[in-house]
Amino acid sequence: QVQLVESGGGVVQAGASLRLSCAASGRTFGTYAMGWFRQATGKEREFVASMTGSGESTAYAESVKGRFTISGDNAKNTVYLQMSSLKPDDTGVYYCASRRIYYISTNAGQYDYWGQGTQVTVSS
Repeated sequence: QVQLVESGGGVVQAGASLRLSCAASGRTFGTYAMGWFRQATGKEREFVASMTGSGESTAYAESVKGRFTISGDNAKNTVYLQMSSLKPDDTGVYYCASRRIYYISTNAGQYDYWGQGTQVTVSS
């Protein structure tokens, strides 16, 4: 059974950096696309970043492009989201997700496995 466990969330001030981690188990890491989504209170879940199974291709939401970086470590079965220059609008619960295929998607409905989420709060 596939399990995804996020960690690394917290409360930071605007302009700070934070790195989220997602530990994956139950499947061959590096084979399937991984993604990060977030959901602010009262809003729908939105796409943040995605990478192909090998990490050779990535995609980002316009709102985080140039500030966030998605990457993976096959040896640790872990995908990361490095976030810098954080803004209050980045506040929300961040979810790690995995597809059953190799290719990127920005559509949450095309992801098959989800973590429980980790809270990120950015104060002004």
